[in-house]
Amino acid sequence: MTHRIPVTALPVDDSPKDECGVLGLSTPHGEGVAQLSFFGLFALQHRGQEAAGIAVSDGKRARVHKEAGLVANVFTPEALAPLTGYHAIGHTRYSTTGSNADRNIQPFLVETMHGPLALAHNGNLVNAPALRDELLNRGFGLTATSDSEVLTLMLAAAGGQTWQERLERTLPAWKGAFSLVLLAADQVIAVRDPWGFRPLSIGRLPHGGHAVASETCALSTLGCVDIDEVRPGEMVTLMGAEVHRSQVLAPQPRGARCTFEFVYFSRPDSVWDGRNVHHVRQRLGVQLAHEAPADADVVIPVPDSSIPAAIGYSNQSGIPFNDGLIKNRYIGRTFIEPTQDIRERGVALKFNALRENLEGKRVVMIDDSLVRGTTAGPLVKLVRDAGATEVHVRITCPPITHACHFGVDMGHDGDLIAGHLSVEEIREHIGADSLAFLSLDGMMLAVAERESSDDDGYCNACFTGRYPIHVGDAQAKLSFEGVLA
Repeated sequence: MTHRIPVTALPVDDSPKDECGVLGLSTPHGEGVAQLSFFGLFALQHRGQEAAGIAVSDGKRARVHKEAGLVANVFTPEALAPLTGYHAIGHTRYSTTGSNADRNIQPFLVETMHGPLALAHNGNLVNAPALRDELLNRGFGLTATSDSEVLTLMLAAAGGQTWQERLERTLPAWKGAFSLVLLAADQVIAVRDPWGFRPLSIGRLPHGGHAVASETCALSTLGCVDIDEVRPGEMVTLMGAEVHRSQVLAPQPRGARCTFEFVYFSRPDSVWDGRNVHHVRQRLGVQLAHEAPADADVVIPVPDSSIPAAIGYSNQSGIPFNDGLIKNRYIGRTFIEPTQDIRERGVALKFNALRENLEGKRVVMIDDSLVRGTTAGPLVKLVRDAGATEVHVRITCPPITHACHFGVDMGHDGDLIAGHLSVEEIREHIGADSLAFLSLDGMMLAVAERESSDDDGYCNACFTGRYPIHVGDAQAKLSFEGVLA
């Protein structure tokens, strides 16, 4: 007998959250730099919906505008008007280290003895507590609870004649994931950690200058050509029409690209490691159909990130693909207290079921991940209530059993349902007729197009517990909040 989860509250979004998207650009003519930054960030909005910011420099002075909210709400024409200059960086945020308080919104902008310095960061340092303590012991005052502020102040205090020299002296102390962009008075600098955890790419702007961004989709939006990946351990300097690239840290022998960029985070039209994300997700679905077939009448995705995988599963299995769940893409975050009636409807605030496509049918429901298990049960119930006779859940990655310490908010080990329940127990918990996860080897075959049991250049620590960096000093997301309450 299956156990059903009562829907008693507004659903917690069970998707993993990436920390943010970063953007940097430099032009020789200085026309529309803030507007270009806006549209680049708009293309990265899926990576963070809590806050957004843009910092711009005209060669002497730097200005910043940043607020909580979506990119389109933060940057009105009035907000963009003062942001004039030749160089800019931008950030759209979901918090992993530090809360979503206004003090943690990026970019961080400080005045230094060498001129203005702004920084925006995607990733997470596992040694941030030790670095933070060192700054405090040296007499620095900290105003935020984010590891990104620690990076900013370390660079501001570093020795060296140029920002490149200061970066080279500081980088070896940073352990963990960082793809970051820096804004100085007359240039933009981008750098990526030697493990290559988080993506970062560079492209040439169509009317002169260059841009870097977390994903290629943002560069394509800006019309960039000659798009290339920033290599692990590489530093890129953008100065108007000039671009300089140098390898400042030796790449780690075993890279650690985050597989979740392919499974969930990245936009489907982005390219990373030479692979189109949509195509990889289709292969995940094909592999899942190989490993976990089902006798069913229709394959449906949990939109949006699972759509390519559901197409792949359908093509491989021969079971027709159709829409079964329609997503309200505009619900966002709400501060309106729901009525009890709305609260009890739970997941229906975010999804509606298409009865015409589900009634009387055996359904395969494809989802990209199952983290805390808070939405899978209500979704299964929603599909059943629409008349499905069977619901078979298929997940395009292995069970997530360990927390991420490199810039993904999955919760702690105790929050992860697969960390303390077996697959059969999870199936009972969510009320599905069957449940199957893609194997680690199957996932890597789809992602890297080769069989791999040793991660082979990718970080799979959330599935295996094998962290590429020692994480003994890593802190909880809100560990610095106790002091700056």
